[in-house]
Amino acid sequence: MTVRPFRIDIPQRDLDDLRTRLAMTRWPGQLPGTGWERGVPVGYLKELAEYWRTGYDWRAHEARLNELPQFTTTIDGQNIHFLHIRSGNDSALPLMLIHGWPGSFLEFLDVIEPLSRDFHLVIPSLPGSGFSVPLSGADWNAARVAGAFTRLMALLGYERYGVQGGDTGSFVAPEMAKQDPGHVAGVHINAALTFPAGEEGEMEKLTEEERRRWNAMENFNDGYLQTQSKRPQTIAYGLHDSPVAQLAWIMEKFKELTEPVDGLPEDSLDRDLMLTDVTLYWLTGTGWSSAHSYYENMSAGDWSDGDAEEWTSAESWPARGTVPTGVLVSKACDVTIRSWAERDHNIVHWEEYDKGGHFFAAEQPELFAADVTAFFAKLR
Repeated sequence: MTVRPFRIDIPQRDLDDLRTRLAMTRWPGQLPGTGWERGVPVGYLKELAEYWRTGYDWRAHEARLNELPQFTTTIDGQNIHFLHIRSGNDSALPLMLIHGWPGSFLEFLDVIEPLSRDFHLVIPSLPGSGFSVPLSGADWNAARVAGAFTRLMALLGYERYGVQGGDTGSFVAPEMAKQDPGHVAGVHINAALTFPAGEEGEMEKLTEEERRRWNAMENFNDGYLQTQSKRPQTIAYGLHDSPVAQLAWIMEKFKELTEPVDGLPEDSLDRDLMLTDVTLYWLTGTGWSSAHSYYENMSAGDWSDGDAEEWTSAESWPARGTVPTGVLVSKACDVTIRSWAERDHNIVHWEEYDKGGHFFAAEQPELFAADVTAFFAKLR
């Protein structure tokens, strides 16, 4: 395996094509008196798409990203893109940060500076996302991604390191610890999902808050999850051909999973950051390939689609992780249940926050960096 320097250089014809497609959008109607409860409103998306076409400057953000050291390598036949920021601190601990969907390595831009004081940072793009393209084939579930990422850390010469992950990363990070416990010093996760194992009386043991979170998880509008986990190739055509379809698909998640939950996405995240994320998915053509991660993980039994009947075999439940684990919880958006998390992980750090949502590193970078730093300080 070799590490190759990487620089973003999107052809101008691709940016011109994007603007042409946005200008030619065939807009649907909307029923009178309806709003976000039925999906992204037409008026909101029209205004955002027009700003994307005429006001947003990809080249400015591309230049900013190119100031960061970026690389690619090939592991298990898959191209892997990653940032690698070395700390000036001689005692810094190597730390990998793993994004989820519909996020990207962009989620961590504002935590690079504070975290690099104490950590050497490795920030990869998940296979099939961002510049980790093309997707080499099927079966890139959390376990296989974890194996590739442990090999990446070994390739970089890191013998002892930490891992942080949210959303998809909250599955990959603990799996890395299970596969490589001799080298992973600790795991920090956020936006984590927890499930019942089918043990007798486990539901009765839940606290009132845990019952609320389980109810929220069972009743979450998971239409996107159902589609991407069961028919990712069908949704691929819309996401790959229409930038407005890609915009709506991602902005709905920014609306639903940020804090405050009753606000607009722009109340939680910088508009240009969100559009850079959407543009990254569009320009790399990864709307379709990133969706396949849901299919792979659901097929592997790593995730549930919210049906409690699927989780009824305590005898076949995965073994408890042994590596020290820290958990960050957004009170507004996360549905992580502590008793089930402690059943599955060796938790030595648990913090819940009133501020911040699912995309915690981007929404509350100072709190995120402080929590990650505090957790790993316990392991020094």
